[in-house]
Amino acid sequence: MVNNELIVLTLAHVLPDLTPEQISEKLESPKSSDLGDVAFPTFSLAKLLHQAPQKIATDIVSKIDQTKFEKIVATGPYVNFFLDKNETTRTVLSTILKEESDFGRNTDGDGHNVTIDMSSPNIAKPMSMGHLRSTVIGNALANITQKNGYVPVKINHLGDWGTQFGKLIYAYKTWGSEDEVKADPIATLLRYYVEFHEKASIDETLNDEGRAWFKKLEDGDLEAHELWQWFREESLNEFTTIYERLNIEFDSFNGEAFYNDKMDKVIDILKEKELLVTSQGAQIVDLSDVNPNLTPAMIKRSDGATLYMTRDLAAAIYRKETYDFSKSLYVVGGEQREHFVQMKSVLSLMGFDWATDVEHISFGLITFNGKKMSTRKGDVVLLKDVLDDAHDLALKQIQEKNPALGNKDVVAEQVGAGAVVFHDLMNDRTNNFDFNLEEVVRFEGDTGPYVQYTNARAKSILRKSNHDVIGNYLVLDDNDTWDIITTLNAFPSTVQRAWQQREASIIAKYSLNLARAFNKYYANSKILTDDAHLNARLGLVKSVTIVLTESLRLLGVQSPEEM
Repeated sequence: MVNNELIVLTLAHVLPDLTPEQISEKLESPKSSDLGDVAFPTFSLAKLLHQAPQKIATDIVSKIDQTKFEKIVATGPYVNFFLDKNETTRTVLSTILKEESDFGRNTDGDGHNVTIDMSSPNIAKPMSMGHLRSTVIGNALANITQKNGYVPVKINHLGDWGTQFGKLIYAYKTWGSEDEVKADPIATLLRYYVEFHEKASIDETLNDEGRAWFKKLEDGDLEAHELWQWFREESLNEFTTIYERLNIEFDSFNGEAFYNDKMDKVIDILKEKELLVTSQGAQIVDLSDVNPNLTPAMIKRSDGATLYMTRDLAAAIYRKETYDFSKSLYVVGGEQREHFVQMKSVLSLMGFDWATDVEHISFGLITFNGKKMSTRKGDVVLLKDVLDDAHDLALKQIQEKNPALGNKDVVAEQVGAGAVVFHDLMNDRTNNFDFNLEEVVRFEGDTGPYVQYTNARAKSILRKSNHDVIGNYLVLDDNDTWDIITTLNAFPSTVQRAWQQREASIIAKYSLNLARAFNKYYANSKILTDDAHLNARLGLVKSVTIVLTESLRLLGVQSPEEM
């Protein structure tokens, strides 16, 4: 918040036992504007000062110099600050107009690297809605990470290795056709994969055949490797078109196969630390001493083939050595929680103190009509189909609202894809949610198109004004204006909180609040009236467009100029 520094300094004078950082971390936004603009809770001081929180709040207010505030009052256990409206408005607007898209940026990360393992689809399968969450949550966290002064490293850890490729190779060689694959690569490979599992459910020996082909692949069999390479290239071609539509780029496509020659190092360290135990022919790390509820970490199967754990350990070590990360984030579904607990435990046992910097950014499921999607069963909702349908729904609404719009198709793509992304990120990431495209692409309500439309409306006002906003004379004091000012003022702390909680929904919900505040103001104000406050009103509108555009950018959503 622009005015937090004044509040922190004011409180620091009367709370010498707290550092400015500790005070800043405790500041909150009151539940109602009637209660003030910024609140300082005193609960945590009760034990330190051996007094009731209400008494502490009253004492703090009695000692504070209130000359730079409208007023400061004690309300129960809270010290509530009412900011000077004129000074705050001037400061907030002038700061945003000066800093523009840099508004809200901080240097907390001090340029340290943060690796983000995200998206990670399996080759030879189309990208489904099941891949959406990891992809868009990871991308938003990368943008938020950068806004907080870190350097994000976006890693698409492709699922390009493992037993499933042995199964696919077996299926292709047994009942597949080169012509079929060339005609429609990904759909055909998916059909083979589904068919394999259907047949294996009747004849379990097929699973042994699949494992045997994967072992050949691991051992460098030429035919197996050529088929695998072909499947991988076809998959990347399809993935790239999806990522372009979502406006997402990556710093690395190093998938599981990349770590084939890096796993011996993991095995050597585990042997050196005497951590490897043979169990029923397989090699494991027993984690019962770390946590009695943890199952052993499987490092090698009885046939000598490696597993996800082995490759993930190799990847973690490689990323630390290559990027020297301060945090390593894995944006992976909540059902993989135990895997990451095991991985961190093994890394700690191996002697890597940076294991505590590894974080599993878990998320809930998307369901369609209450049903979970399954690749094995063929119950897949393709991401491409959803983006196509979202585009069509957006285009239909644009044609109704603005038939004269010149670049309807481009805007429809921005709105349709943005709607899908925004809806995902609007939900707290650990929550499950059911997906209904009709609801997602609406121009009204808690949707991405609503925020985009609000932003486009504000930009339209600026164009109509034909007026260059001056960074002076920015005084406004009506209530609808003040709601916008306090929301704008909260953007920097919102950016920090989104990173601290690794939660993109904080930004999405913020953008909805700002859009609502602006629309209320728009409905009740004559913005383009040529009077003494015209420049200030336009400064407010321009500030809203700057912050809405930046909020959407952080989420990975584009901002059309017109809709």
